[in-house]
Amino acid sequence: MKTKTIATAFAVLAAALYAINIPLSKLLLANVDTTMMAALLYLGAGLGMLAYGLLRKAVGREEKKEPLTRKELPYTIAMVVLDIIAPIFLMAGISRTNSANVSLLNNFEIVATSLIALVIFHEVISKRLWLAIGMVTLASVILSFEGDGAFAFNEGSLLVLGACICWGFENNCTKMISNKSSEEIVIIKGCFSGLGSLVIALVLGESLPALKWILAALALGFVAYGMSINFYIMAQKDLGAAKTSAYYSIAPFLGVAFGMALLGERPQLQFYIALAIMLAATMVMTKDTME
Repeated sequence: MKTKTIATAFAVLAAALYAINIPLSKLLLANVDTTMMAALLYLGAGLGMLAYGLLRKAVGREEKKEPLTRKELPYTIAMVVLDIIAPIFLMAGISRTNSANVSLLNNFEIVATSLIALVIFHEVISKRLWLAIGMVTLASVILSFEGDGAFAFNEGSLLVLGACICWGFENNCTKMISNKSSEEIVIIKGCFSGLGSLVIALVLGESLPALKWILAALALGFVAYGMSINFYIMAQKDLGAAKTSAYYSIAPFLGVAFGMALLGERPQLQFYIALAIMLAATMVMTKDTME
């Protein structure tokens, strides 16, 4: 099987695992404070991947991969800091708007990732990808306004867009170290970002939830962040940051479907207009990456 075909499969699998995050997080936020939720999700990712790595080593299936070195330290620190800020923004956004909106707005991460890849890391962006970026931006603007004729910004949507911008920078930092052990990267991202968010949560006066909610959040973090990030990093090695984000863009649509099924959400008209634009943008991006 071709290397790029395998990398594409990893990107799609990463998207599918992440898609369950938003609707399930919205359910858990009824019992867990926002910053505490962000901390538990990332701790679940880090601790889960640590256990996964130890299990692979115990059964003799550990892969020899190059570890991180002092040379990658600036990118590693930036990655951890951004992964503290972004999920806090996301959880705050989820608590203030419906999960279908949040799922679609996550596509703005593609815009942020691609533009940062162009400006800072000099990745090439095709004409089709520029078109898709414009379409995603238009759809994001539509989703950022309240419905019922009110010409006012939706606070939750703005917080989600802030999270996407942080993850755009973070994706490009991760790309710079993606040739290293993906498991080690996820463990560092999860444990250190999770601990950072936990400290912030405690400083803000948030308390630990009941044990069952802690375990539920940790499990969701392992699947939706840990395994998803692991597969995303593996895809980036051969596809690059911009193209991996393009394939990953199916996650919002899966998230919308999960949100409607699990939460019974029925979004307003502007959501469906944005959905049509996002679908068209995704088709353009997919065609671009296939060439």
